Formats: sequence, C-alpha cells, structure tokens
Amino acid sequence: FWQGRLVCFYTYECDLGDGWEDPEVHNDPPEVRRQALEMGANIIQFVFQQG
Repeated sequence: FWQGRLVCFYTYECDLGDGWEDPEVHNDPPEVRRQALEMGANIIQFVFQQG
C-alpha cells in the first residue's frame, strides 16, 4: 500500500546507523555518510508528515 497507508522500509545488508556514527568508527567516506544522514532524515520526515 502507499496511499492506503501500510508502508514498509526494508534494507538488506545495510545499516544506516553506520553513517551516523563518528567517521572513525566505520571509516565511511564523507559522501556515504551524507547519503546515510539524508536517508535517515527522509524517513523521519515521512513519519512525522503522516497524519
């Protein structure tokens, strides 16, 4: 569903939190960290915009 509401976000072999931690923890490049932060922000924005 989408407009009918049931939505599932599923990732496989992916941990967005890796990009949110200090750069020294996982040694992710800045671009990967930025993408992880943007995806997390998009998920949070989606959740809060749902009435």
